[in-house]
Amino acid sequence: MNYDYDLIIIGAGPGGYEAAFDAAKYGKTAVVEADKVGGTCLNRGCIPTKTIMHASEIAREARESASLGVHADVDVDLDEVCDRKESVLATLRDGIEGGLKRSKVDLLRGRGFVSAPHTVVITSEDGTEETKTAKNILLATGSHPFIPPIPGADLPGVVDSTALLNLKGEVPQDLVIIGGGVIGVEFATVYHGFGSGISVIEAMDHLLPPCDKELGRSLKTAFQKNGIDVFTKSPVSRIEQKDGRLSVVYTDKNGEQEIPADIVLMAVGRRPTSEGLVAEELSHIYREKGYISVNENYQTEVEGLYAIGDLIGGIELAHVATAEGRNAVALMNGEKAPIRMETVPSCIYTVPEIAEVGLTADQAKEEGIAVITKKYAMGANGKTVLSDLGRGFIKLVAREEDHVLVGAQLFCGRATDLVGELAIAISNDLTLEDVASTVHPHPTFVEAIAEAAR
Repeated sequence: MNYDYDLIIIGAGPGGYEAAFDAAKYGKTAVVEADKVGGTCLNRGCIPTKTIMHASEIAREARESASLGVHADVDVDLDEVCDRKESVLATLRDGIEGGLKRSKVDLLRGRGFVSAPHTVVITSEDGTEETKTAKNILLATGSHPFIPPIPGADLPGVVDSTALLNLKGEVPQDLVIIGGGVIGVEFATVYHGFGSGISVIEAMDHLLPPCDKELGRSLKTAFQKNGIDVFTKSPVSRIEQKDGRLSVVYTDKNGEQEIPADIVLMAVGRRPTSEGLVAEELSHIYREKGYISVNENYQTEVEGLYAIGDLIGGIELAHVATAEGRNAVALMNGEKAPIRMETVPSCIYTVPEIAEVGLTADQAKEEGIAVITKKYAMGANGKTVLSDLGRGFIKLVAREEDHVLVGAQLFCGRATDLVGELAIAISNDLTLEDVASTVHPHPTFVEAIAEAAR
């Protein structure tokens, strides 16, 4: 058949636009986007969160700088913080659109709908429909915040992460966060830095449920030391309006408790943005909760239809979607996937930062792998001490038989930068001795990795 395109990608997030850059090398490519390019990561997730977090870090450091001999008065203007955030996002969006144009990728504005194999109907904002065909179609529409059916979740002042990113006016006096996962703890860090009173309520027995338990316990201790209240094993039953404010009611071992709030953040997870994405006769590609089933090549059961990123579940991170998109493009063109997916680092931007890669000791045990662990306290790292970044640790997990690294967990300043070295080491089957024998510069944070390996 003569198709309009070799590949149409629905969704211009990090999975979609990076895939488009690669796909343009193979043939005519288009990206369909109903909103702004960049997807959740750029517009409602990673980048805006870290942009306002940068302002928050400066505010926190200024307030705490007296111990360093620097004295400052701090005034946070959320309107100005949001204005700068929007400027950053606009600059990055312009860069993506410029990259698509240089790569000769068509950017088709509107909502994409797969009406039949090889066929996409694009509905513009004014309702105009246009049909395009393609040899292959790649679904990359990402995910959106999940709001649980808690009574009172629809009250004014109860928001999701997208709304909180756009909060202007006065810094809230009290922010209650329902959910102690990655989104919850990062926003706790941001608004604690701005000066809000923070309470985090988590139904599970520790923060960051998917992570190594020691990381969750260590973060709870750090939060409480810094004045952030944390309530674990405390499911929320309802949200009420009381005395002109919100009140979050939860249950712990002592019965029903409540916490007053000006703003309540719902941060209990995300769901794939897959509703209305394909025609009814193609809906067999869906599985539980709206996720899409694919094989090892990211292909669905429908000829020429692929999916990546948050749509297919697994590790739902921007860099995973990017890697999957690039791999899918290579595979659909008969080439080997260029990116290895067995070692994926995860980063959490708290104080101190958290990062993981590979297996935890518990996971290794479950897989029948005998391991040894090496742990280094960052209180002995010169750069950490002189930077006043508090206490923390680096933990390395290696096979007992040959000392090959299989995992690492970091709870320390600059953990999100350090984890890259460990990802390379694990991907290339380096041993503890390989890492320890490599000269690391001093004074740096990264030299702690070599110390841990010793």
